[in-house]
Amino acid sequence: MRTAWGALALAPLLILARPSTLEAPRTRAERSGFTETSHYVDVIAFLDALAQSGSPMARSTIGVTTEGRQMPMVVLSRPRVTTPDDAHRLGRPIVYVQANIHAGEVEGKEAVLALIRSLLQQQSPSVLDSLVLIIEPIYNADGNEKFAAQAMNRTEQNGPELVGQRPNGQGLDLNRDYIKAEAPETQASLATFNAWDPDVFVDLHTTDGSFHGYALTYAPSLNPAALFGGAYARDSLLPELRRRMRDRHKFEVFDYGNFSNTYGDEVLTDTVKRGWYTYDSRPRFGTNYYGLRERIAILSEAYSHDPFERRIQATSAFVTEILSLVSERRNAILALRRKADSSVVAWGGAPDRAPRLALRSRLTTTPTMQDVASEDLVATGDSSLTQPGVPRGFRRTGHFRTQRMPVYDRFEGTLERSLPNAYAIPAADTAALRLLKLHGVQVQPVTAGLSVRAATFTVDSVVTSLQPFQGHHEVRIAGRWSESTRSIPAGWWLVRPQPRMVVAFYLLEPESDDGLVTWNVLDSELKVGGEYPILRVLTPP
Repeated sequence: MRTAWGALALAPLLILARPSTLEAPRTRAERSGFTETSHYVDVIAFLDALAQSGSPMARSTIGVTTEGRQMPMVVLSRPRVTTPDDAHRLGRPIVYVQANIHAGEVEGKEAVLALIRSLLQQQSPSVLDSLVLIIEPIYNADGNEKFAAQAMNRTEQNGPELVGQRPNGQGLDLNRDYIKAEAPETQASLATFNAWDPDVFVDLHTTDGSFHGYALTYAPSLNPAALFGGAYARDSLLPELRRRMRDRHKFEVFDYGNFSNTYGDEVLTDTVKRGWYTYDSRPRFGTNYYGLRERIAILSEAYSHDPFERRIQATSAFVTEILSLVSERRNAILALRRKADSSVVAWGGAPDRAPRLALRSRLTTTPTMQDVASEDLVATGDSSLTQPGVPRGFRRTGHFRTQRMPVYDRFEGTLERSLPNAYAIPAADTAALRLLKLHGVQVQPVTAGLSVRAATFTVDSVVTSLQPFQGHHEVRIAGRWSESTRSIPAGWWLVRPQPRMVVAFYLLEPESDDGLVTWNVLDSELKVGGEYPILRVLTPP
């Protein structure tokens, strides 16, 4: 794997906007009457045209895809911001909005391009006067260019007819790559996170699945270890965003999920059987991962069964309201950043007074009872009659019902540990060290031997998945802990308390459900009866 792309986020090649009277460009979706979506060249041409419009816009490239395409990034702010240092000197929240990680899910791409244009045209005070906005409009540029009929690439989506594919040029699902970071796109994204350290990360998608009554569904970071940004988004930001979407835009939105039953033999006039369930909590998913950096993360899922134009409108309204709300609450969000960083550092320095953090989790066992809207489908009796995204032989009725049911929208820890004073990593574990550095975790060399009190993990079992996933056979180990005085030789590495300590915790702990063990980084060192190579240091080294 190559890592050179990450450096581009630290020293971007900027193209600054210049005054011009050129007519504002239109997206390919707009030009085609929302029957087509933008190709990569359309996106670049659109940004090139905007760069002539005389506004607070800076362009850079965060990295290069597998197939050699530049990954464009736009930075918007008044005054103009061109570097991470510029942004942080302003003392404003930094919001990072990303579209097209799954390249067939196309409305996020179109919505953010139009949003950039709208913000650049606005001369009166706007959110650009109180925050810094970073937009990556076409994250999976390679997948975007694998155009095929939506019946092949997005079977449950209601247009446009031709869209790109879900994986990147390597065949990887980029929204399962945030921990193992194998794709050049992921490595470039992590380098950008490390350089700019956004306060808010927004990831734009399109949901498949249930026929519900919402133009868009959303989620915060679902990992229980996201104690700061995850809780703030769930309990404070998202309820207000739901109210504003209804009151200001007439869009009903709700927590991301699906009804628990499937279609087929089910009676489709009663599509709801047991409840409304969210998705996975593991940090291989982008918004879950970003929560472990103890920042705010928001997942946006436009409703795939809605027409393309309506999906763009809903996504645009949602992002607009996020920016407005972050602008209004900027002081609270900046205070949350400071509290999160200082708390995580303090926990590592005083493990006996630190909260226990989840390494494994399950869906909540105490769901809330809420009203959830569903749409009825009816059998047509003719399997040749189809609607876009609707199971063959059925049709949508446009009849929605609100039913009270259990909503499983969060997770609870099943295995919890506190942060140690430090982790000690052998010099030979270069793959582990490289991955830590990609995630912005600082490691410190041991220059002289140390004697410390340490906890070691003895491996009792190693379970390897028979089914490959993303090119890996995932691993899970079980074992037992013991404490002793240990010598740490020169040449080893220490991970001391720091703001990214929760990320390090999830990567390094042997029992983590999505760490180095999971993704085969330490396979050669995992032996039944042997010792896990990384030590938990229990006294300040």
